Amino acid sequence: MTGSTAVRRLALGAVAVLTLTAAVPATASAAVSAAPEPVRWAALGDSYTAGIFVGDPLPALGSADRDGCDRTTGAYPYLVERKLTAGPPAGRQVKLTDVSCGAATIPEIAAQRQTPVSPVEPPQNGWPGVATQVDRAGLGTTTDVVTIGVGGNSLPFGKILPSCLLAGFDQPDEATPCRDAYEAGDSVLDPESIHDKYDRVTREYAAMLRDVHQKAPNAKIVTVGYPTIVPEDPSGCDRKDTSELAASIKGFGLLSVTHGDIAWLHEVTTHLNALIQAITELSGGHYVDTATSSVGHDLCQPRAAKWVEGVCGQAGTYWPSELDLGVMTLECSDGNRATLVHPNAAGHANTATHVEAAIRAVLKE
Repeated sequence: MTGSTAVRRLALGAVAVLTLTAAVPATASAAVSAAPEPVRWAALGDSYTAGIFVGDPLPALGSADRDGCDRTTGAYPYLVERKLTAGPPAGRQVKLTDVSCGAATIPEIAAQRQTPVSPVEPPQNGWPGVATQVDRAGLGTTTDVVTIGVGGNSLPFGKILPSCLLAGFDQPDEATPCRDAYEAGDSVLDPESIHDKYDRVTREYAAMLRDVHQKAPNAKIVTVGYPTIVPEDPSGCDRKDTSELAASIKGFGLLSVTHGDIAWLHEVTTHLNALIQAITELSGGHYVDTATSSVGHDLCQPRAAKWVEGVCGQAGTYWPSELDLGVMTLECSDGNRATLVHPNAAGHANTATHVEAAIRAVLKE
């Protein structure tokens, strides 16, 4: 081999090495610049999470995918998703899986199947049962955040409210017939005492959180309390035809909740929130308080101020104005719908603000 040939071969070899060396940083750089894994967020809960009448139905009306859970585009999970998309936490996009379902109880989050009860486009033979929400959400080791808003249906508030409507018939404002019946455990519609309800809900909620932790061991758990539904001082609540806690019932006429029982209902929801907060924090989770910020926006407030609709209120035209409550049929007039004491769009916007802040906070931990 001549000297010039050896030099050329060494030069070619050096070029090859430099080429390979140059390729390594490029590959590493591509890996570094790849988009980070999205934040996987599962929203679980009842109608206060699902939205039921505050936006366009999800799935859309007429869709074969409708499941009777009444999720809507105006519900707080979707409001939060939009905010997190506009400003990704730690530069990570958020992937929301919302399986909330109207009428869900605590056990139906992780332990029991649910049979939805939506009054909108129900199948001829009723809605088929659905799996637990943790299963439908596909919770697992890659789940980053789980938000849970549930508890009211386990009292169940859906029985307490009709009981208070019936008990309040022809009673003076200061009377507390509903409270008296529930504290004694002899309500006509619901014989379980309020004290037994609190004990049962405590056990159910603790068991539910354990199940969620087992399904999603790496996830941050965020529980969402209920807003201020009725005022602590009910003196401003009108019991006449315009009352938000009065209802026209077929066979009964106009029924309303007494002021004494409205104050008691405030105590019930306050106690429920306190239970949820205590159990959440004992389990290492994060509790979102929506009651404090919604004081003064309860269902007894004027239209512009209220964040919760009454027994009858404003809702999308797809939502019914007449509803079978089992033992009675509710009839709403003057264009109102059977809103059954649920948050409206303003209420969901307020909850969204606090849930967004909570999700951003837990992702920094």
